[in-house]
Amino acid sequence: MEKKPLPELDRICAAFDCEGTWISSCPIPSGHINDTYCSEFGAAGRRVKYVNQRINHLVFREPELLMENIERVTRFARERILAAGGDPARETLTIVPTRDGESFHRTPGGTYWRMFRYIDGARTYDRVEDLRHVYSASKAFGNFQKMLAGLPGERLHETIPDFHHTRKRYGAFLAALEFDPANRAAAVKPEIDFVTAREKDTGKVVEGMSSGRIPERVTHNDTKLNNVMIDDRTGEGVCVIDLDTVMPGSILYDFGDSVRLGAATAAEDERDLGKVGFELGLFDRLAAGYLSAARDFLVPAETELLAFSARLLTLECGIRFLTDYLKGDVYFKIHREGHNLDRARTQFKMVAEMERQMAAMDAVVDKYL
Repeated sequence: MEKKPLPELDRICAAFDCEGTWISSCPIPSGHINDTYCSEFGAAGRRVKYVNQRINHLVFREPELLMENIERVTRFARERILAAGGDPARETLTIVPTRDGESFHRTPGGTYWRMFRYIDGARTYDRVEDLRHVYSASKAFGNFQKMLAGLPGERLHETIPDFHHTRKRYGAFLAALEFDPANRAAAVKPEIDFVTAREKDTGKVVEGMSSGRIPERVTHNDTKLNNVMIDDRTGEGVCVIDLDTVMPGSILYDFGDSVRLGAATAAEDERDLGKVGFELGLFDRLAAGYLSAARDFLVPAETELLAFSARLLTLECGIRFLTDYLKGDVYFKIHREGHNLDRARTQFKMVAEMERQMAAMDAVVDKYL
């Protein structure tokens, strides 16, 4: 990591009850929402590391409630890990409180900061370098859901309301299509037709949850590979990180999104659709890892839709990209003309590939059940 200390980070760190004396801070160049830094402290002749994060309060509009969720989840995870004979210092995030005993620090300028203990001997991967990591990360997410299935107390706060409510995402698409504020609808009729032909799919999970057939659970809601720390020595998934979107949801959203991201053969914005596809072998590893941890607590209504959930979440993401394109690119950051349209097309190509291989996907799930 290139050392680029921010002038105020020493003062930010001083607000937290951490060990030793601040030495330096440098950015961790990952993530698209929060700003993350690694800070080093000198303590009794040794160096101690911490992770600082500035919470993006424009995305997460109620940081206090977000941190309340993370406090509850990590406290309960710590209890469960200790009861199982594990190491909570490595297997869950550890919040470093402020000197006032709070879980976050709000600066006079109105920015929100938090601090976690650094986890040594493990790292995250932005790309698949070893198929074992795909299995291990998926297993880690399954264990995470299973562990939190018994979280006591009230329902967690929704840090982003209706984040994976596919019917509402479809409704937002129809509204953007009707108003067509950027006059783009006429040029993307094939993409519009692709979405409207699959309207019935968008209600399957939300309607199942409304009826109670599919249970609401504590879910992560951002299940990409680089949100699991992989042990340097064993290759096992050690700790699930980035808990900002941990909130009530369906495990189908978590598993489906992990497949959308983890079984793709090309980048999310690949222009050459000939390179875009769905890799059944990667799906096999994702399903095997996830079900090795989670199959015992899932109900039939969830397992029946596991393979379908990958198709659904990929469709949902494509709908979001196309909606933003129709609205004039107002939500997702773009780096070129038509960037959101390229993103939508990759998702729809993956959906088509999944539809073609749906029987094989269902067979993979059955194998590991």
